[in-house]
Amino acid sequence: MTTMIKTENATKSFTMSYHRSLKQIALAKARGRKTHETFNAVDDVSFTVQEGESVGLMGLNGSGKSTLLKLVSGVMRPDSGSVLTRGRIAGLIATGAGFDPQLTGRDNLYLNAAILGMSRAETDRKFDEIVDFADLGKFLETEVAYYSSGMKARLGFAVAINVDADIFIADEALAVGDRPFKRKCKKRMDEIVKSGVTMFYVSHAPGSVRNLCNRVLVLDHGKLAFDGDVDEGIAFLHYDDDEDEKGRRSDDGLGADI
Repeated sequence: MTTMIKTENATKSFTMSYHRSLKQIALAKARGRKTHETFNAVDDVSFTVQEGESVGLMGLNGSGKSTLLKLVSGVMRPDSGSVLTRGRIAGLIATGAGFDPQLTGRDNLYLNAAILGMSRAETDRKFDEIVDFADLGKFLETEVAYYSSGMKARLGFAVAINVDADIFIADEALAVGDRPFKRKCKKRMDEIVKSGVTMFYVSHAPGSVRNLCNRVLVLDHGKLAFDGDVDEGIAFLHYDDDEDEKGRRSDDGLGADI
């Protein structure tokens, strides 16, 4: 089997400052107080993902999920260790990421496609399909600065799912989408999984992870705490989703917090 993602002892650190002005920093130092603190958002994480796997990345808020996703996507580089990927990566990390608010939806469509590695000819060929999926109507010719978060999600996802990718990644970027759009996204993501594309998917929603993934990674304070079966991973997190599932069975299948 071909390895699509290989992460070895990856660590990414950030510095949190306690004071904003030089005066506050000077006073804090004079009083012997800490002015900043460094923490590992991702801490010595190692795993591999094989071709065709659909992996859910879960964990409580602040556990390092989005940071790890950015390392995998190449948006960030680890401070130590390595994160290696094979092939073209597409997907969403944040709603409206890569959009220029002063450009129209049409222009941003081409801009976003180029960022994701699509050529002009490839984008031209898939233009109608992208526009149809986004379903923005006349707003396609409007500056993105006037878009709602839901409209940005529509356009961003429409571009991402039309990239011929080897790895598809998605953070909880579609929470703002309405129910019909979520259903459309769910259907398309199912198609992506069935096509054999490797998926790396961040979600808090147990139902959507069960529907889309065959393996779960759980982060806890930046460390990989679990790697294995989906139901076991959800149980590891102590997610009591019985009540949650009742509300989702007749819903879109993605969950409210995708």
